[in-house]
Amino acid sequence: MQNQRLAWAITGSGHYLREALQILQTLENTDIFLSRAAAEIIKQYGFQMQLDATGHKIYQDKTASSVPVELFYEGKYHTLVIAPATSNTIAKLAYGFSDSLVSNLFAQAGKTRVPSIVFACDTAPELESEAPRNNLVKVFPRKIDLDNVEKLASFEATQVVASIETLTYAIHTRLNQVK
Repeated sequence: MQNQRLAWAITGSGHYLREALQILQTLENTDIFLSRAAAEIIKQYGFQMQLDATGHKIYQDKTASSVPVELFYEGKYHTLVIAPATSNTIAKLAYGFSDSLVSNLFAQAGKTRVPSIVFACDTAPELESEAPRNNLVKVFPRKIDLDNVEKLASFEATQVVASIETLTYAIHTRLNQVK
């Protein structure tokens, strides 16, 4: 379908959120989907201006049935990006839960054969992550978190990335494929 767009979902993680918003500012033809936690965390981290500066249409998780997923049935999107993705979201995706806007987007992307790129936050036994007010904290993902990332990476049409650099590369590679 001509004029397809990129769908970008944000979950409630501050891990590389600033950088994800910077990438979003460089993209065109993109719609942003915010989980309830993402809407909260963006304000908590003071990133509302950066989100608004992207100029993209923003959908928020405000309906029980995740109404915006119907856009996938209409063929509106060529790719779904979920970045950053919390360990909670990764667990839901890895086990097939569809109980929120983001998990529903992922499920419907898969069911409509739209490829997904997922930037998982918990990908190594020890990480540094940005906390509110620019503080860096050490984070130690649990084994189950790491196992869920591995499980999700085995899904068809799903690319799991572990850094901003690989996220940027994966997005631009995909955009070149759909030109």
